[in-house]
Amino acid sequence: MSLYSVCSKRFSQQLIHGQALLARRLVHRKALPSPPSISQLETPEHGRAAREWLIHFKSAATVPRDLVELTFSRSSGPGGQNVNKVATKVTARCRLSAPWIPPWARESLMRSPCYVKSSDSLLVASSATRSQALNVDDALSRLHHLVAECASRLIPGSTSEEQRQQVAALRKADAQRRMKEKSHRSAVKRSRSNKDWD
Repeated sequence: MSLYSVCSKRFSQQLIHGQALLARRLVHRKALPSPPSISQLETPEHGRAAREWLIHFKSAATVPRDLVELTFSRSSGPGGQNVNKVATKVTARCRLSAPWIPPWARESLMRSPCYVKSSDSLLVASSATRSQALNVDDALSRLHHLVAECASRLIPGSTSEEQRQQVAALRKADAQRRMKEKSHRSAVKRSRSNKDWD
């Protein structure tokens, strides 16, 4: 494989990735919904409110720029003179106590690799493309995905009637199996005690 084909393949991959990010950027951005002020999801009402918030949060698709602190630096890796001259690497920082981050997800976010303990914030960096604007969009969408993933991990799912019936049937079958095992064991013990050894 020649150097030209390797470079053109890499460039086409970056171009496709950049076009996908640009398409996401051009999509109408919605304002982020404010999460319910629930620290623990203990009741079904809390679960419903959290699920409803998550649906609206996911429809926003990305975090608006004004809610995070963006810093720019020179990117590492291949790129020729562009790497040496242009600050394309983007770092998005957001305090964990930001009002748009749900309180129940904060503990889970603290365990993520993007959490910085010294500043109590989330830090997401992107240097995926040679374009600063596309890297900004990538960092913001990755931050959005991280918050959505950690928040949804703790939201209990709603149970359908079919699932309830399946669980009831499994419990009934387990109870019958356990009773059968107990009666078998009881019969074995009874047969040992009724023997006449004279």
